[in-house]
Parts: sequence; structure tokens; C-alpha cells
Amino acid sequence: MGSVMGTASASTTLPPTLEMQDNEVDNDKDTNVYVKRNPGNFEELHKKCKDVYPNIMDGITFLLNRPLSNHFQVSHKLMLQQANPSSYHFGATYVGTKQNSPSESYPVLLGEMDGSGSLNAQIIHGWTSKLKSKFVVQTRKENFAMVQSELEYRGDEFTTSMATVNPDILNGTGLFLCHYLQSITPQLSLGGELLYSRGAGPESSVITLAARYANVSDSLAANFGTGGFNVTYWRRANANLQLGIELETNLKQSESAVSLGYQVDLPRADLVFRGTVDSNWTLAAVLEKRLAPLPFTMLMSGTLNHERNACRVGMGLIIGS
Repeated sequence: MGSVMGTASASTTLPPTLEMQDNEVDNDKDTNVYVKRNPGNFEELHKKCKDVYPNIMDGITFLLNRPLSNHFQVSHKLMLQQANPSSYHFGATYVGTKQNSPSESYPVLLGEMDGSGSLNAQIIHGWTSKLKSKFVVQTRKENFAMVQSELEYRGDEFTTSMATVNPDILNGTGLFLCHYLQSITPQLSLGGELLYSRGAGPESSVITLAARYANVSDSLAANFGTGGFNVTYWRRANANLQLGIELETNLKQSESAVSLGYQVDLPRADLVFRGTVDSNWTLAAVLEKRLAPLPFTMLMSGTLNHERNACRVGMGLIIGS
């Protein structure tokens, strides 16, 4: 089952204090013994593989990140596209002073609004080092598009969360999710997702089972449900090369797709290259180049579909971190 939270994230770049903890298995270099710990949340099950794939752009994108203080940052984003109307987005990020760990500060408020008045907003708060809540609102002009709330608890060896999407208490409608992920061994994690939907039509529920086997250089993850399954494999070949492969199958539509992604890091050149090729004959790549010592990052992307004879190119410039 795909991540619902992913649809609500604002495009504003998060400061380092908000980065989610790395869910790789710890490796004690002195004893060479893996230590079992919290497996992360269910939505990050395929994160290692997904991060290898390029984020394709279309047209010209300009992003300016400007910190106003240690806790407040604003951003200006301008997109000039051929397929879609050009747009401007203003974003703001506030990070509070409560520290649950050296790398996490709360509360966090994020917001982004475009020229039409549509808004993406999030409020994230870590009540304790283990209990976290998130509230998301999306509007399209003057109308509410989505309201979502989530509560997550991270134990020493498990993570559980509950979420509601567009709940209507009076009419008894909405989407409800429950996630659970447990570390069985230092490398193996098992879990599941329960999705319950109640609306104008008939009620429905979907159960998805998931598993992940990971170590410091490999990660194999899979989730299986009544509608299909998704399998990903990630491998760090060396210090500069990462590979990922994904298989998605929809049993109801009898469709499958396979894609291969790779990421090449050249730290001395301040360059990152990501590329992918899939079974639909689509090639895509993104080149990211930091223009040190200036706080500039240049992006170049392109996609080519041989079967449809279609091509897209994009360029971007990011100023600030």
C-alpha cells in the first residue's frame, strides 16, 4: 500500500534538524556485531531504494531558501513549465526549541502557498522522544482538499502509528490507517498495514503485510496485499555507487512494472548523478552539481520514452541550503 503521508509533504526543503533518523541496522565496528534497534516507520519501508531514483523536473525551476534566524526560514519557488501553467510558491518553515535528541527539534511548522491561494501546511510535534504527532491540511483555493492527522509511537524495537484522512464524524466517513513494524532480528523486520475506508459507497478494508531484510550494504523490502505487491532491493556497491530495483504488480489490473535506478556520488567534484530505466522503455536522469564555495546547486534533468517518442528536459537552480 502506498504512503498517504507522502502526498501531503510541502516542497520546502527541510532543515537538517528535521531529517528522519537513518533506519539502517547499526554496526559495531569493534565487535562487528549488529545491534537490534527501532526499525523506523512503515512508510519508510522502501526508502533506501526510492532515494536512489531521480526526481524529474519539467521546464525551469528556481528555488531560493533564505534563513531569517536559527529557527525560521522562508523560500521562494518559481516554476516555468510548458505542459502546466507557470507558478510561484512561497514557503515558510519554523523549528522550535524543544530538543528530544541532538538532531530533532520541535514543534515544526511548515507551509507553502501558490499564486492561486492553494495551501499545504503541516504541524509536527514530538511530545516525547518516542511519541510524535503530525497534522496536515491541504486546500485548493478556498476549498479544503485534505485534512490528515497521525500519531506515531516508537518503541525500542517496534513502531506503531494511526492516521485518519478526511474524517467526518457527523456522517461517519473517512479513511483510517494503522501501521505496525517490529524488529525480529537485527536484520529482519516484519509488519503490516490496515486500511479502512468508509464513504458514500460500500465500506472497504485492505490488509497489507510487509517484510524487510537489511544490513549496512543491502536492503530487501516487500509488501503484499489483496490488490498486488511491491518488492524493492537496494545495494551499496561501493562508496560512490548505489543501485536499486523495484517490481510493482497490480493483480486487479494484471499489470506489472520493473524499474532499475542508480546513484553515483562524486564528492570531490560536488556532483551527484541519478538515473533510471523501466519496463515501459522510459529513461530518466538528473545531474546535481554544487557550485562551491557559493551556496548554489544546479540541476539538469531529462526523460526519454522510446515507445511514445516523447522527451522532456528540465533545469533548476537552488540558492541556499
